[in-house]
Amino acid sequence: MRRFLASSAALIAAGLSLPQAHAQDAPESPPWNAADDVYGPEVMTRARDRVLEENGETPYGLLMIDRLEWQDAGEDGVGLWDVQGYYGGDINKAWVKSEGEYDFGENAFEEAEVQLLYSRAITAYFDLQAGIRQDFEPSGETYAVVGLQGLAPYWFEVDGGLFLSENGDLTARFEAEYEVLLTQRLILQPRLEVEAAAQDVGYQDLGAGFTGISVGARLRYEIRREFAPYVGVAWSSVLGETSQIVQDSGGDPNDARLVLGIRSWY
Repeated sequence: MRRFLASSAALIAAGLSLPQAHAQDAPESPPWNAADDVYGPEVMTRARDRVLEENGETPYGLLMIDRLEWQDAGEDGVGLWDVQGYYGGDINKAWVKSEGEYDFGENAFEEAEVQLLYSRAITAYFDLQAGIRQDFEPSGETYAVVGLQGLAPYWFEVDGGLFLSENGDLTARFEAEYEVLLTQRLILQPRLEVEAAAQDVGYQDLGAGFTGISVGARLRYEIRREFAPYVGVAWSSVLGETSQIVQDSGGDPNDARLVLGIRSWY
């Protein structure tokens, strides 16, 4: 920080120490190079590099617990988590994502996955991501991942990905969220998730086409910006050929749940 302040002071002092010239007497070289005549090119190169590092290349990180909730799914309910974290600069980052469900009645995980991704900013609002995904439940599959995450027009947060399994099966997932500020602390967050498969995946009971949709809304109160309990509702349905597979096995293709949870970030 001291070096950064000293570098910035050098840039400012150099500018102040130069006499003001009339427009017709303006130097041919850009004004930001004028400080080289006062402090020397080597010193000013180091100063500019330091300013760039402090203002654009400093790595930083975030851990976001977007959903940590209990869902009313009969008997003892289901626990759900949706966690993301990253570390890096403005352009390049390393991302870790994990989500899944735990059935308290069965004392077993229904779903559990972790993604490790490299992310690169391709516009001011979107990052292109690529990496691997490891499922621990229900099938233990490993996937190659290509995705896009960012902020769409009208402030929709979107996250989409294509997943190619080690068996050659291609699936996709798209998520979108939006925040409605009822007050500065009371926030309503609608959410949409859509899943699809490019082919039948028999060992996962998936049919080709759109396989599922989930919509919900969560109302949270930010006790602090970093900590907010919430209540909400979630409705999900399996679609197309997958719906017929679920019905043939005696399951219900539609499911509505009350949710209670916590959203937090660090």
